Amino acid sequence: MSLHVVMGFGPAGAATARLLAEQGHSVRVVTTSGRRPEPGIEHIALDATDSRRLIEASRGAAAIYSCAAPPYHRWTSEWPPLASSACAAAEAAGAALVMLGNLYGYGPVDGPMTEKLPLVATGPKGRVRAAVWEQARNLHEQGRIKAVEVRASDFFGPGVTDGGHLAARVMPRLLRGKPVTTLGDPDAPHSWSYLPDVARALVEVAGEERAWGRAWHVPTGPALTTREMVDRLAARSGTGPVAVRGLSPAVLGVLSVFSPLIRELKEIRYQFDRPFVVDSSAYEAEFTVRATPVDEQVKATVDWWRERLSGATDV
Repeated sequence: MSLHVVMGFGPAGAATARLLAEQGHSVRVVTTSGRRPEPGIEHIALDATDSRRLIEASRGAAAIYSCAAPPYHRWTSEWPPLASSACAAAEAAGAALVMLGNLYGYGPVDGPMTEKLPLVATGPKGRVRAAVWEQARNLHEQGRIKAVEVRASDFFGPGVTDGGHLAARVMPRLLRGKPVTTLGDPDAPHSWSYLPDVARALVEVAGEERAWGRAWHVPTGPALTTREMVDRLAARSGTGPVAVRGLSPAVLGVLSVFSPLIRELKEIRYQFDRPFVVDSSAYEAEFTVRATPVDEQVKATVDWWRERLSGATDV
């Protein structure tokens, strides 16, 4: 089987690397700090913005998966060099560059989001994510690289411990039957991208030449409100209904004084104050990955968190 290089070992990078290893591929993971060995996966410590070293690490790769991300409050300064390095490595290796993207580039929209929407975000994080993809797409059109972007909504599922709105801020309290507080309007419809489906889509498009040169949305189930998701998780956990409260703008304003992360969330608050719905029908019309049924997502997530909180889960 071929060599696949995964940049980053957060939730998406880890899920993608492990899926590739299960399929029998040689997998090399690149992170700043490295990691202890695990079956089928080689871990290398290097700064991925160092294009020379990333090119060396990617030599002979069939695909490079760009799953690394800078700290949230440093996106505007650190995304461009990271993306440029990934493009350089893909060009040198002749590898497919599979970019994990998000939906920030569209900015606020009315109605379900499709890949045909223009990337017209006005906030800095939305603009930088749009620019990263435009750079790769332009190089693809020039014939220099083979690039594809897979766009996901908020991650949900086993392995999602931070950055997910149904993760560390919600699950430990929910499993104890305690009230939970969420960002924005808990009754606004929202699309949740199940992490295993994200990994399966990334791996699928890497081997599909007809997927290259454009962006695709991860196969995602019907939108559910935060309250509906919490109710399902609570029912599965056996803790019964729990109260769900949204953080008010006033509270967020106070918290942002002390937290750089909360401060940065102001730009994308619209994603939780209004419907935020993904249309993944274009992907589903072309490829085989489908969204995992929500009941299976909920079961796997509750089971994983129970194991994690008992100290039995290795992340």
